[in-house]
Amino acid sequence: MLALVAAAALAACSNGAAGGNETTAKVGSQAPSFSDPLVGGGSLSMDKLTGRPVVLDFFATWCPPCNAEAPEVEAAYKKYAPKGLRVVGVDVQENATKAKQFVTQHGLTYPAVVDSGTLSDDYQINGMPVSVFIDKTGVVRKIEVGQLSKAQLDADIQSVM
Repeated sequence: MLALVAAAALAACSNGAAGGNETTAKVGSQAPSFSDPLVGGGSLSMDKLTGRPVVLDFFATWCPPCNAEAPEVEAAYKKYAPKGLRVVGVDVQENATKAKQFVTQHGLTYPAVVDSGTLSDDYQINGMPVSVFIDKTGVVRKIEVGQLSKAQLDADIQSVM
């Protein structure tokens, strides 16, 4: 029964299958480059994150597991930011207003970008949340689909620190 509920929740957060392309992210490969608008103004690129471990947290405001996971991601950011970790929220194909509401609602202090679809295509996002763990050399070390427990999030972050 629990498996059915989990499968239904993941399916509810699905945005359809994304096709692969030449910049598709894979574990063990360089993270695809990006430059997207920041919630609140400006922009952020992967180039600005070089030399630091990074977590890309793909979310949508309408996704219940994304909303449930947001406080854990924020807590992990506060814990590991002094050690160099950067977390970037990636709102998948919504608008800046909805993304800002999510950031405000959850009190997120890490930057969030609004993805037009390129990043979600590069990472083949077809369900949410998705967490991508990138080491300080820019190599993708792990891609996790679904809501992470606090312990799993912590372990995955430590693996890229």
